[in-house]
Amino acid sequence: MHVRTTRAWDLRPATPADLDDIVELRAVVMRPDLVRLGRYDEHRVRQRMRDSYVPEHTSVLVVDGRFAGCVTLKPYEDGWCLESFFLDAALQGRGIGSGVLRRLLARTDAEGAPVRLNVLQGSAARRLYERHGFVTEREDPVDVFMVRWPEPAA
Repeated sequence: MHVRTTRAWDLRPATPADLDDIVELRAVVMRPDLVRLGRYDEHRVRQRMRDSYVPEHTSVLVVDGRFAGCVTLKPYEDGWCLESFFLDAALQGRGIGSGVLRRLLARTDAEGAPVRLNVLQGSAARRLYERHGFVTEREDPVDVFMVRWPEPAA
């Protein structure tokens, strides 16, 4: 039986001091998919996050007062790019990721802006994105590139 327990969560602005926690979380949560794809490199998985970290576009996910993940939403072309959406594996499947995504998409919908992202082939995260209206634009052997067009105002 799958238990969905929503816990108290919030987003706060990221700071440079959050980088080490984010780097380690990324390495842990991406490892299974990267290993499956034959792309896991202990150093590279961490360095890519260090090289791409932009605190001013990143939010830290706090669950029950503790660091639990992060999400980056950066301006991109005609809209936004969703990057670095990581949630502690122990908290996955409880509706927290969906809640975070709903909050971000409400903002981008209000702006009338599309959101793009890429997800690793075979990643369970793809189902989350599809449930929230993302569709595949293109894919390659490693990545699936997706877009979500803004929902019209009700």
